[in-house]
Amino acid sequence: MRVFSVTQTFPKWCPLPRGGYSITKRTQICFPRQLLIFRAKSAESQVDELQNFRMVPSAVLTSEKEEAKAFLTLFLKNQGLSSSVAARTINKSDHFIDHLVSRLHSVHKTWYLVGRELTTLEIRDALTPYLESLLEEHGNILVDVVENFPNPPRKGRKVTQVALANPTLDTKKIKAMARVSEVGPSGQLPPHILYLIELGMDVGQIKAMTRKFPAFAYYSLEGKIKPIVEFLLDLGIPQSGIPTILHKRPQLCGISLSENIIPTMSCLEKLGLDKKQWAKVIHRFPALLTYSRQKVKGSVDYMHELGLSAESIGKILTRCPHIISYSVDEKLRPTAEYFRAMGVDVAVLFHRSPQTFGLSIDANLKPVTEFFLERGFTIEEVGAMISRYGALYTFSLTENLILKWNFFLTMDYPKSELVKFPQYFGYSLEERIKPRYAQVRESGVKLVLNQVLSISVSEFEKLMKRKIKKLTDSKQVPVDIEYPDDAGSDMERQLKL
Repeated sequence: MRVFSVTQTFPKWCPLPRGGYSITKRTQICFPRQLLIFRAKSAESQVDELQNFRMVPSAVLTSEKEEAKAFLTLFLKNQGLSSSVAARTINKSDHFIDHLVSRLHSVHKTWYLVGRELTTLEIRDALTPYLESLLEEHGNILVDVVENFPNPPRKGRKVTQVALANPTLDTKKIKAMARVSEVGPSGQLPPHILYLIELGMDVGQIKAMTRKFPAFAYYSLEGKIKPIVEFLLDLGIPQSGIPTILHKRPQLCGISLSENIIPTMSCLEKLGLDKKQWAKVIHRFPALLTYSRQKVKGSVDYMHELGLSAESIGKILTRCPHIISYSVDEKLRPTAEYFRAMGVDVAVLFHRSPQTFGLSIDANLKPVTEFFLERGFTIEEVGAMISRYGALYTFSLTENLILKWNFFLTMDYPKSELVKFPQYFGYSLEERIKPRYAQVRESGVKLVLNQVLSISVSEFEKLMKRKIKKLTDSKQVPVDIEYPDDAGSDMERQLKL
């Protein structure tokens, strides 16, 4: 059971057995200094958010807000909130939803400039670290922070908190967090904390990291933390990237370099991972180095089983290292069978879009397949579409596919164009599809869907000029007409007149 209750110290989200919620009581509490800073930071960001919103069409904004609401709901439920409590929180959090969408625009600003819309997975990948950081900073008052954004709950205001689930575990976390900020006889923080501060972390971040992984507070500087940091720096990771990596995976410091990390890296390099890309791979997914070689080998063996070459596997591991985190039997194999039944070359799909294999069959794959079947596509055509565009299944059904399908019905194209070019669903409806199709329709030229959307702005303009000129020239070509002799004479007289 997860219980709402009162606590005066160290707010946390802690799961209790058997799930569920019950409300007990409310009280007044004091808030940490970070909440006072939170107000200022949030207020400053509102100007940028307004600027970001002006760049994006309203239809895209609506779609992204729905995606953000759905993911925030899922995130809150994963913390133990019931569906009703999560839904009630969402209904009170319009400003926070706008804030989340603005973060997407800031992170992926260049994509919006070229009319590219984010997929559901890309949105979730962008928002997950931010929501996790808020959870770590504000703990069990996160709901109130979200509902009152951009203003933190007022001091003395009654807030709802989640009870501590495991007193023994909580005591360990409290002691670990206290150790992080403990001042020694010399009047200074512990050496490993000072070292992390020099790297660019602050005490608040270190505490959040310790809350997630209490053992980190007891790691020695010379024996554990410094060796892994220097190792990462030697790989080419900039110092500014170290705090992010440690924050994502503090367990790295507790793993032996010589017995675990280096042998695992050597194993992955032999499998084809580009060792020149280690800095990017680790920054993207530091957990990769914490998996056992047996786990890595199991995933790679399955890729070989699918028919992927060693070169392809190396590229997949370099581009999408988190594929190792997926269970072969519970995720990869069932997903492969699902696509194989549609006539898809699973090896090709895996190579082009490995992230698709992280989707839920029931929640993501089946609804999209049924959507296209209900609109007259055959299962073979749907299979061809996913083979050509693996990201197709990562888009929101209600906020992306349906909207773009409805507009496609107004375009002068047969359904076969979507089978040939399913990438249509990856372009912005307002920024790319509608304006370009309007140009094509007004000019009267004929272009296949691929030509309308896939080429750059400059290439599209050049193509349109060539097509329009060709169309105009064809209308101006003189046609020889033979007239009877007397008709010709009458024509000449009329011209002279």
